[in-house]
Amino acid sequence: MSKLSLVTLATLLTLPSLAFANMKDVSCDDSARLRSMLSETIGAERQGVGLRDPETILEIWVTERNGEWLIVQNYANGTSCIVAMGGYWENTQAGPV
Repeated sequence: MSKLSLVTLATLLTLPSLAFANMKDVSCDDSARLRSMLSETIGAERQGVGLRDPETILEIWVTERNGEWLIVQNYANGTSCIVAMGGYWENTQAGPV
């Protein structure tokens, strides 16, 4: 199991979670603390950001050395949640599919 997977698993087990109808395993924390953990502990870098609605921003974080990625949802109240993760990230050039 990779370092990102182990740290994420530890985070999921130790951080308080918000209850969502279909997302029981979402890991949430203070936005600044979660960003620090992702960048300093895991070595992930933010690769993209987009507005979901007026109070929610989504970010994609990638660990270049092993291709693992996370999607983080940030709320206006200062809370952020890891809502998805995976592996084998590939950067692509914009253009026709």
